[in-house]
Amino acid sequence: MENPPEETPATWESLPSWLLTQTAGHAHRLVAEGFSSVGARGYHYRLLATLERFGPASQAALGRRSGIHLSDMVATINELADRELVERSPDPADRRRNIITLTAAGRRQLRRLEKRLAETQDELLAPLSPEERQRLTELLTRLLHHHTGRTGTGGADTGTLDAPARSPGPAPAAGRRARDRGRTGSRGP
Repeated sequence: MENPPEETPATWESLPSWLLTQTAGHAHRLVAEGFSSVGARGYHYRLLATLERFGPASQAALGRRSGIHLSDMVATINELADRELVERSPDPADRRRNIITLTAAGRRQLRRLEKRLAETQDELLAPLSPEERQRLTELLTRLLHHHTGRTGTGGADTGTLDAPARSPGPAPAAGRRARDRGRTGSRGP
């Protein structure tokens, strides 16, 4: 029996699910490397961007708005507070709760992260024209909204920081692996 020519792609290599997974892996690596180059990780960006967008908030509200699980939120806030990028203060209405506020240094770090993220997007999407990039973003937004039960036509303000970062029902082992990856804070925006 003859081996098929090596140029012929395997049948799975043309499946959208495989292509999305492979591309997501490259995107994750590029974003993680970009953030790491300025001493940050994905959770840092998401938290700082959420604070800038919505203003000071409790840890629970930040978790809901950023999609960062509360078990990861405390560590992320601690890291940012240690670097004076956020400030933690007691809530005057409920002193058992903390209010987290973005500092001026946090805003400067957010600008650095946004710059690195833009560079990463350009690197990831290099082979696509601006029109193709826009269309890809629209299609991916539509797919994501379909699978997360959200509606909308996409665009810049579709609530990407509001969406839950985790899907509701992975298998237990898969869920643990996803949760453990999330704890590293390497999930990007």
